[in-house]
Amino acid sequence: MEWIIMLKDKVVVITGASSGVGAEIAKLLAQKGATTLLMARSLEKLKKVSSQIEGKHEIYQMDVTSTEQVFQTMDDVLSKYGKIDILINNAGFGVFDYFIDASLKDYEEMMDTNYMGMVRCTKAVLPSMLKRNSGHIINIASVAGKLATAKSAGYSATKFAMIGFANSLRHELVDTKIFVSSVNPGPIDTPFFDIADPSGSYVKNIKWLMLTPEQVANEVLDVIISKKSDKTIPFFSRVGVKLYHMFPNTFDKLLGKMMNQK
Repeated sequence: MEWIIMLKDKVVVITGASSGVGAEIAKLLAQKGATTLLMARSLEKLKKVSSQIEGKHEIYQMDVTSTEQVFQTMDDVLSKYGKIDILINNAGFGVFDYFIDASLKDYEEMMDTNYMGMVRCTKAVLPSMLKRNSGHIINIASVAGKLATAKSAGYSATKFAMIGFANSLRHELVDTKIFVSSVNPGPIDTPFFDIADPSGSYVKNIKWLMLTPEQVANEVLDVIISKKSDKTIPFFSRVGVKLYHMFPNTFDKLLGKMMNQK
């Protein structure tokens, strides 16, 4: 199958790989023949995920908010493996709150992790990709980076930033063989909501439409194979984004309150 050729001997770095989507991507790609390098702050959680992976993989304790740690870890990987074929920027978290009540610290930490963490990792890896004129950078953004809703101003801002960064970088690399992609999932059934929605009310309201981490991992595999620039999932989220961009005023008036489920 095509993915066997695509992933054989590929070195894939995945941040935020200690649980949820990152862990499932690591499991899937290792199963398909890639060497997956899992990175996250919690060594204990990484060890737990590692025990569930069949295939070549390695774990690295790394905090994406530390420039020193990011560059040192990526240098260690490049020294050992000689390359990074695919960088998957997945590390991130969200806190849902009305802006008037929100903590500035939460806003700063979300931007430092979700956006600047992605910037640091990309900055550390891109020179080696340019040297080889080969590579793929995939940002796990969110439908919230396409269509913002109430109580998610801080989180949505980080995801809008990730998508904007990817779009600009893609243009800068147009004459190279380095691809840049954004994957924009709707709500996913992961520990993300332990922080974002501690009351559980939002999850209860939208449980019926939540994606599984396995579904998102398979969509990431599809993006690796297809090299698609931007993918919003599931289908109805993609339709909603298009309708909003076409009719923003109408969308806000008719569906704004309905979209406020947090």
